[in-house]
Amino acid sequence: MQLKAVLFDMDGVLFDSMPLHAKCWVAACSKFGLKATERQTYLHEGRTAFATMNIFALEQWGREATEEEVEEIYREKCRLFNDCKEAPKMPGADSLLAKIKAAGLKIAVVTGSGQASLLGRLERHYSGYFLPELIVSSKDCKYGKPNPDPYLLGLERTGVEADEAVVVENAPLGVEAGRAAGIFTIAVNTGPLADKELLDAGANVLFPSMQALADGWEDLLSSL
Repeated sequence: MQLKAVLFDMDGVLFDSMPLHAKCWVAACSKFGLKATERQTYLHEGRTAFATMNIFALEQWGREATEEEVEEIYREKCRLFNDCKEAPKMPGADSLLAKIKAAGLKIAVVTGSGQASLLGRLERHYSGYFLPELIVSSKDCKYGKPNPDPYLLGLERTGVEADEAVVVENAPLGVEAGRAAGIFTIAVNTGPLADKELLDAGANVLFPSMQALADGWEDLLSSL
């Protein structure tokens, strides 16, 4: 492999934001008559809001959610999330990004999130690492993870081939999307799921944290 680019997920990788997302999704769904658990939000992480709400609606209402219903639930979830204290940067992310930038590699973000409040934090908290044109959000793709389209668009925007990039993900659906796009996919288990769930999704290698990945980055590159 001649590595040229690293494609990062955002929530649970660059920001320790998943616990807040999980709580807010549960609360927003409950307000509109849908039951959801925090574990489910981790398992569905990476899907578009519309796809996730449709799964819940089909299971509980016996029909798909309307666009209006999804928009209402999503607005409420965003309101709750924005009222929370800002999620901190993920420990180890700064160190890893510095190593990648020093090596002259391209850096992109491929996220299932579309919240402007979070996307705007990339430049504020990781200044100089992420170019706007190399950020793929839920607004850019019709089909979210585990569909490969988000990562295929990430490859297109960085101008590299699948065998010239690696993906860094924390969620099973994100791992599936990276592998479906033909990209070597690194899982970092920063949440409550078992390692096996990330490995069963197809992760090529797994680290227990972003700090562990940063510490082991040089050895990983050597093995590739």
